[in-house]
Amino acid sequence: MDSFPILSLTTFLPLVGVLFILAARGTEEQVARNARWGALWTSLAAFIISLLLWLNFDPTTSDFQFVEKVEWLPGFDISYHMGIDGISLFFVILSTFLTPICVLASWKAVTTRVKEYMIAFLVLETFMIGTFAALDFLLFYIFFEAVLIPMFIIIGVWGGPRRVYSAFKFFLYTLAGSVLLLAAILALFFEAGTTDIPSLMAFDVPSVLRHGRPAARCGPATWAS
Repeated sequence: MDSFPILSLTTFLPLVGVLFILAARGTEEQVARNARWGALWTSLAAFIISLLLWLNFDPTTSDFQFVEKVEWLPGFDISYHMGIDGISLFFVILSTFLTPICVLASWKAVTTRVKEYMIAFLVLETFMIGTFAALDFLLFYIFFEAVLIPMFIIIGVWGGPRRVYSAFKFFLYTLAGSVLLLAAILALFFEAGTTDIPSLMAFDVPSVLRHGRPAARCGPATWAS
């Protein structure tokens, strides 16, 4: 199972449903029906595959499991690095579990632009899973920021009476926080020369400067004091 890219399959399987919905042809009613069923079956398939992660997960180790790593920007030590631990495992399963529930909840409630709505939710599912499974900070940031796009569309198109206002407020507040996150990622990259999360976990990150002088580096001796 470790050699099979099950995390990538779980992450990007919803995009297969997107392609199916985009290829749907017929009357508006037929397209809406096919979009609903396509989104439901695809999200259910992603949920079933995510359960294999749980069944094959080894709870006796704290190491990342189902790890996939492909060089992306080798000159900067940035890679497509995926993997999960005991915490992210349940976040991935929660994402795949809630998506078909959301599709079913909107089965009759959403009657306009059904095709676009289902596409937005499947794309959102891919970005959510990617956020929880990414083991590279740049990859994590891309998935994390990409979540804003389908969420902005879902709120702005199918939200309540003040949906446009709410969508822009959601986008701006989240984006403002993301700028600080990006600054932190860049600071770690310039300090450690990598955005790889496992490597950064083992890196001795300097503590905050105080009174213009660098404090001692973090480590067991520092914590003991």
